Amino acid sequence: MNEPVRLNKYLSAVGVCSRREADRFIDEGRILVNGRFPEKGQKVTDADEILIDNKSIKTESRKVVLACYKKRGIICSTKDQGRVGENIVDTIGYPIRVYPVGRLDKDSEGLILLTNDGELVNGLLKSKYGHEKEYEVVCDKPLNDRDLKEMAKGGLTLIEGDERRSKPCRIRRLSDNSFNCILTEGMNRQIRRMCAHFGYEVKSLKRIRFMNITLEGLAMGEWRELSEEEIQGLRTDGR
Repeated sequence: MNEPVRLNKYLSAVGVCSRREADRFIDEGRILVNGRFPEKGQKVTDADEILIDNKSIKTESRKVVLACYKKRGIICSTKDQGRVGENIVDTIGYPIRVYPVGRLDKDSEGLILLTNDGELVNGLLKSKYGHEKEYEVVCDKPLNDRDLKEMAKGGLTLIEGDERRSKPCRIRRLSDNSFNCILTEGMNRQIRRMCAHFGYEVKSLKRIRFMNITLEGLAMGEWRELSEEEIQGLRTDGR
C-alpha cells in the first residue's frame, strides 16, 4: 500500500490481525513503527518498518487460504490462543499467522476457512453478496414438514433484542430427524436458533461447504492449502 492508511486497517489488510487486535496490540505496546511506539489512528504505508513482538510483518506477507475440517470442541476464535487443542489457530499450527473466516460454534463440526488475507475476509463476510454455506443437521426428534417450510421461508426473529429477521434459505429433508440447509447469511448460531424456535434441539451440526469449497478429501481434524484456482473462486462479486 503506497497511500497512507490507519495502522489497524493496514495490519488487517495484509492479514496480520484484525483491526480490533491491532488496537489492542498498540495499547499493550507490542507494535513498533520505524522504531517507535505508534498511536491509535497513526497512518502507515508499505515503506514503514512495522514490528509486532519484535518480528517484522514482512515475513507474513504471503497470502494463504486454508480449508480445515474442524472437530467438535474446537473454538473458532483468536482470543484464547495458547490453549493448544482447544483453539483452531493453535490446533492447526500453521507457520504463518492466520485467522478464521467467520465462526463455526464450539459444538459444531465441519468446514472452516482460515487466511491471512484481510481484504478477502471482509468480502466473504459481507452478507449482501449472499455467499452460500451448506450444513447437515440432525435433530432430537422427527421434523414436521410444515416447520421445515417455515424455516426455509425465513422472516424469523431469532435473537432477542435484534430486529433482524432470518432470510429465506434452502432446506431439504434427509431423514425423519435430519435435513440439509443452505444459508446465505451468518447470524450467530442461526440453525440452532431456527430449530429451537420450532421446539427442536440440534444434536449434530456439520458444515459441508463454503461457496466453492467442500470437505472433500479432508478427514476430521485435517487441513489443506487452497489452490490459486480455488481462491479465485472465492473472489467473486467484484471483490
